[in-house]
Amino acid sequence: MTVLHSTFSLERSYPVPPERVFAAWADPAAKARWFVPDGTHGLDFRVGGTETVDARGPDGTVLSVVSTYHDIVPDRRIVYSTTLSGGEVLATVSVTTVELHEENDGTRLVLTEQGTFLDGAEKPQWREQGTGDWLARLGDALK
Repeated sequence: MTVLHSTFSLERSYPVPPERVFAAWADPAAKARWFVPDGTHGLDFRVGGTETVDARGPDGTVLSVVSTYHDIVPDRRIVYSTTLSGGEVLATVSVTTVELHEENDGTRLVLTEQGTFLDGAEKPQWREQGTGDWLARLGDALK
């Protein structure tokens, strides 16, 4: 039984105002397009609301992601906690902060995640890579 703690931050710049970036997180249909390429997605975007993703991993394992929103400041900040399970096994628990900063004619997004990784079921570098991938898809969706 092992526990690994890890924190990472990713920054991305998007050539649209913070209101557009925030809307891409807040609107269920918009978020589903860039956040969940395969699987099912549900989003109740409000403080206390939840987001769910059900998908399959590369090996066919059923993946279940459940997030709860704790702080939402429109066009500025989103804070949520997430559990990720593979099958019946809890793999990670994390807290994520998304900050949106107006910069020139666009938005600088800063995402910081603090994670607890349980029993080697997921690795921090996998999470960081996957998060970077969906931030790239967000950029494509904002074009």
